[in-house]
Amino acid sequence: MEGAAKPTSSGSGVTDGDSGGAAASMEERFVDLCKSKLGLDESTMRQAMQLFNETKNILLSNMSSLGGGSPEEIERFWSACVLYCVSRLSKAGKSKEDGSITLCQILRASKLSIVDFFKEMPQFCLKVSHILSGLYGSNWEKLLEMKELQANVVHLCSLSRCYKRAYQELFLSNDAKSSEPNTGSDYYRFGWLLFLVLRIQTFGKFRDLVTSTNELVSVLAVLIIHIPASLRNFNIKDSPYFGKKSDRGVNLIASLCEKYHTSEDELSKALEKTNTLIVDILKKKPCSAASECQQDNLSSIDPEGLTVFKDMLEEDSLKPTLQILEKEYENAINTKGELDERMFANDEDSLLGSGSLSGGAINLPGTKRKYDVMASPAKSITSPSPMSPPRFCLSPSRNSFCPSKMAPITPVSTAMTTAKWLRSTITPLPSKPSGELLRFFSACDKDVTDEITRRAGIILGAIFTSSSFGDRICTNVRSTNRMDAIWTEQRKMEALKLYYRVLESMCRAESQILSGNNLTSLLSNERFHRCMIACSAELVLATHKTVTMMFPAVLEKTGITAFDLSKVIESFVRHEDSLPRELKRHLNSLEERLLESMAWEKGLSMYNSLIVARPALSAEINRLGLLAEPMPSLDAIAAHHNISLGGLPPLPFQKQEHSPDKDDVRSPKRACTERRNVLVDSNSFRSPVKDILKSKLLPPLQSAFASPTRPNPAAGGETCAETGIGVFFSKIAKLAAIRIRSLCERLQLSQQVLERVYSLFQQILSQQTALFFNRHIDQIILCCIYGVAKISQLELPFKEIIFGYRKQPQCKTQVFRAVYVHRSPRSRNGKTGEDHVDIIVFYNQIFVPAAKHLLVAVGPGASPNKKDEEKSSVDCQFPESPRLARFPNLPDMSPKKVSAAHNVYVSPLRSAKMETLLSPSSKSYYACFGESTYAFQSPSKDLKAINNHLNSGKKVSGRLNFDVVSDLVVASSLSSDQNAGPAAMEVVPAKTPVKCEPSES
Repeated sequence: MEGAAKPTSSGSGVTDGDSGGAAASMEERFVDLCKSKLGLDESTMRQAMQLFNETKNILLSNMSSLGGGSPEEIERFWSACVLYCVSRLSKAGKSKEDGSITLCQILRASKLSIVDFFKEMPQFCLKVSHILSGLYGSNWEKLLEMKELQANVVHLCSLSRCYKRAYQELFLSNDAKSSEPNTGSDYYRFGWLLFLVLRIQTFGKFRDLVTSTNELVSVLAVLIIHIPASLRNFNIKDSPYFGKKSDRGVNLIASLCEKYHTSEDELSKALEKTNTLIVDILKKKPCSAASECQQDNLSSIDPEGLTVFKDMLEEDSLKPTLQILEKEYENAINTKGELDERMFANDEDSLLGSGSLSGGAINLPGTKRKYDVMASPAKSITSPSPMSPPRFCLSPSRNSFCPSKMAPITPVSTAMTTAKWLRSTITPLPSKPSGELLRFFSACDKDVTDEITRRAGIILGAIFTSSSFGDRICTNVRSTNRMDAIWTEQRKMEALKLYYRVLESMCRAESQILSGNNLTSLLSNERFHRCMIACSAELVLATHKTVTMMFPAVLEKTGITAFDLSKVIESFVRHEDSLPRELKRHLNSLEERLLESMAWEKGLSMYNSLIVARPALSAEINRLGLLAEPMPSLDAIAAHHNISLGGLPPLPFQKQEHSPDKDDVRSPKRACTERRNVLVDSNSFRSPVKDILKSKLLPPLQSAFASPTRPNPAAGGETCAETGIGVFFSKIAKLAAIRIRSLCERLQLSQQVLERVYSLFQQILSQQTALFFNRHIDQIILCCIYGVAKISQLELPFKEIIFGYRKQPQCKTQVFRAVYVHRSPRSRNGKTGEDHVDIIVFYNQIFVPAAKHLLVAVGPGASPNKKDEEKSSVDCQFPESPRLARFPNLPDMSPKKVSAAHNVYVSPLRSAKMETLLSPSSKSYYACFGESTYAFQSPSKDLKAINNHLNSGKKVSGRLNFDVVSDLVVASSLSSDQNAGPAAMEVVPAKTPVKCEPSES
């Protein structure tokens, strides 16, 4: 077979003769783990053995494709995953007395780190999902709470680092003569324990990062006024950190608010809860008079708003206080906790391991990524991308209390800065539509004010409910319910105000285009409003880093799909000028996820449009059952979440959505717009009004949500579905182009090969679209690279491609370990139905048979055939489908690698350009070259490699390009590339014919 991949050993490496012995040995080791090391009771043991026995054959048959360690290590991972699923999904009680075990116990007994566990768990769940569904029901994934637990771990890591940094800056060790801060001191443990108990006593199980940071800052305030003044690492009188002062001394609360970007009101409330906890649990009494307080600690500090507890951290009372907190926390985690969060205060705990969770199996909002890449076709030019230098931050100085205000950029500081925008810009707005927005509502064919306000109340009520934010592990349920209700109501109001603000901006822009205020088509569209509300709610949740309502939770609550949301992301960003950079990046990352995989999943509305735009695909779409279900009604959502309808009449929105006449406007200019270069538009994030007026076409929002079957007069009879799919495919092509170039450069492939890979990807997207169904676009990219390498007779094994892909910022191991296949009953290997296989099996069995003719077309000696091109365009019934074209001209703004043997880079940025790309607080942490691409290589080895290369006397071949490409050049070049006609790809005739390569055994 031409282009066939050399198969790897997909089995365990054992023969049928000794597979039974291997399974028996594994079962013995699992029994020993359960009984000897974990001491499971009979009920839990029985359930664990049942799940293990039903999954061990999957483990044996996939041993080589699971993990990257030895078979023994993979077996330990599998056993740990089995035990965690049993502990979370079984009907037994969750307390230790009932025989349940925690994740920490499982990992310690299995000698695994929490980082490695979270990286391997998604692969386990993918392989055994059908078994878990049979044993525990279809909602097992929700009950497992893996994403929430991992996000909680990431946040705790960030909070512990923030606490450690602050403590080392504020206090000395117990021994004042010691020059190194001692984070193992009792005072340090007291602060972290007090914070943990405060977390579990006040809110739900999974906290948002912003509220947790406020509580952590309140704990710092308690430590400052209670730890002996002799252990302070600062002078309260002249420290630039405590800059907020009154006539009575330093205003401690105001100074901490300035440092951590929080508000005095929120910090005061957090401090009040902390003081209440000290009174209730530690049984400490506040000082009744100033004379009783520690005069040394309160010297030069304004006592207003502060509560001092007498002798709370004196030497004779510190040990008993710690014991009380330890007991309180242990009781809490024994009830329902999975993690012993005390370990985060100990960097030497083996359970933490090494590595990062943010770039692993699960994407987490706001977490730090190695390259912080947002390869989205709708992105700000200020956001880091493969076309701009990576932001490697140098280690921050230990002392951020110095006069310099360049504090290190951390997940905590970023979250607090973004929350400050929400608090200062959105919170002061009214919770009702403004007068101008009400005029737009009343100017429609009928007043839509009641419909819009009622809809917003129901949808936001469904998103922001107390049940959405996890179970609680504290015993004070009444207090917790009250605080959860306050928190959810505040977030709901923020989302509502943001929704009205952006909606008004959109209406204002479109009224200028239409020269009138009648926006009936847009404002009466149910799906559009739900997308806008979902986008607003997602930004509020992302601002507060709420881990129990992670994307795509808002989609499930609102009844829309990922494809629907992708239609409003670009417009939402462009019509909210004040949106912080972090939230723009969040929306960019969401769109990247939508394009790469989510929009191709089963049940997405994209297939409802695709079946209209590409009738030839209807049979395959129906065979796989990919079409989306009808959008649930507002009444159904309100009933499901027990939301009061407020006495308003029911909305006839279902009729509006399905009626072919409802979305029509009276003007003959009403039409779907032509495809636009979305990357260029969103790079500038300017209002689209001027560009649309020049093209004399209406804005895309009204047509994007129109019925897919409605014809588009401006496109020669093309339906709105065809136009919408065309825009969607162009975004896919842009995203693929960026990723293809990045991976090809990493693999050191030539420009000619790169163009062939991109052309093959475009042809597959156009002519073999079904290859994308239920799959990730990176899977198609990997197969395209390998196929072009084979057809070009390059020595590039799949192993090397995967090795390069592992270094890509968007890499997820399940992309190449678990590719979806759906075998028909006529399959030659005897297997039928749905399955997940490794990338090489997919390439040989699915990709090559489907794309063989396209591989030959882009191979050496092939030349573009215009007639065949036109014929294929007609056959696929998709006008303007991607054709064989030269790779898009994306300007290279990344650092140049000047050595093939060493990781030496030279950045083309000059200082003026760097100042426009970097904020003042991050300039000093930017490293332009010498950054290692190896995970565990130290900076000293990087510098040594640079010195050895420079001293070797070898000349660098080629000329280094130090030219700087401006943002305008990027935008204009992309625009010209979009408008230019398809260029024929330069092809070099092959000297030797393509031959069949036998597969290796």
